[in-house]
Amino acid sequence: MSISTDLSGRVAIVTGSATGLGASIAKRLAEAGANVVINYSRSSTEAEATADECRAFGVEVHCVQADVSEDADCRKLAQVASQYGRLDILVNNAGITKQVPNHADLAGLDKDDFLRLYSVNVVGPFMMVRAAEDLLRAAHEKTGIASAVLNTSSIAGVTGIGSSVAYAASKGAFNTMTLSLARALAPAIRVNAICPGFIGTRWFKDYMGEEKYNRMEASVRAATPLQHACDADDIADSAMFFLTDASRHVTGETLLTDAGTHLGFAPLKAR
Repeated sequence: MSISTDLSGRVAIVTGSATGLGASIAKRLAEAGANVVINYSRSSTEAEATADECRAFGVEVHCVQADVSEDADCRKLAQVASQYGRLDILVNNAGITKQVPNHADLAGLDKDDFLRLYSVNVVGPFMMVRAAEDLLRAAHEKTGIASAVLNTSSIAGVTGIGSSVAYAASKGAFNTMTLSLARALAPAIRVNAICPGFIGTRWFKDYMGEEKYNRMEASVRAATPLQHACDADDIADSAMFFLTDASRHVTGETLLTDAGTHLGFAPLKAR
C-alpha cells in the first residue's frame, strides 16, 4: 500500500519558525499542502519572508508573534488555528540557550539561566500541547488519523554535550516529557522528538563569525561517521517523516538526527 505524504487541507503550527530549522519545516509543510501558522518572538521581518515563501505553495499562512514561555501566548497561537476547527500538526521548535561550552565553569550559570531555559525549552512546549489539545483531538476525530506533535530536542539531551549544562538538562527533560505525553495522549495524538546535533544556520554564523564557523563546520564534518555537517533542510527532511502518515504507527520515539555524532568516532577509511 502506498502511504500518502500529501498534507493538503491539514493545519500546522510551527513555533520558532521565522528562521533556521523552524522556517525549513514550515516551508516543507506548506509544500506538502498544509496551512501553516508561523510563530516568531522578535524576528518579524524574517517571519513575514518565510510566510511569503510558504504562500507561494498556494496554502493559507498566518504569522503570529508569541513567546511560548507565556501561557496566554500559547493560547493565542492555538486560537489562530481554531478558525479551521482542527489542528493536525504541532511542531514545538522554539528554543533558547546560554553559551557556557565549558561545562566545568559552574559559575557561568545561575538560577535565572536555568529557569529561563526551562521556561522556553520545556514548559513552553508543554503549554503549547495543553493549549492545542482539543484542536489536535478534533483533527483525529474528523480524519481518523492521529494528530502529530513533533518536539525539536537535541543530541545534548541524550549525551549531555552542548552549549551549556543548563541547555543539555533542559533538552533531557524535553525528551522525557515526549515519552510522558506520548503515553498520555494516545491514540488520538502522536508525540515524537528529533534530536539534531550541529545545524549550520545563520544563528551559528552570526554568533561565531564566518571564519570560526567555517572551522567548526569542517571539524564537525571530519568527526562524524557520515562526514556531513547537517543544515536545516537535512533536519527538516527527518521532521517530515514524523509529520506525515508515513509515521502513522510511531509515537514516543526520540530520533537522533546528527550524522552519527553520538557514535563518537569517524569511520575507518577503506584501504
